[in-house]
Amino acid sequence: MKRVRRTFSAEFKAKVALDAIKEQMSMSELAQKHGLHPNQITEWKKQFLSNASAVFKSGVDDSAAQSEKESEKLYKKIGQLQVEVDFLKKSLGAS
Repeated sequence: MKRVRRTFSAEFKAKVALDAIKEQMSMSELAQKHGLHPNQITEWKKQFLSNASAVFKSGVDDSAAQSEKESEKLYKKIGQLQVEVDFLKKSLGAS
């Protein structure tokens, strides 16, 4: 019988990582409290600390890149429609 792999929400991982950062309990106590292996808690703590700076980054960079992609997509569509209009004009003018 296969054992089903457990999945954890981001909120749960953040809560456990914050508990580990506070260091009010040992890793063994935290692992027992949350039903996890101490190595898993250590890994989540490392991930949390390495990605903590992303919280303070402004969304301006992401939105600028997103609007750039959207503009490129729209210009491509306009070009395609222009080619179709030119083709139809030639077809109607030839008949």
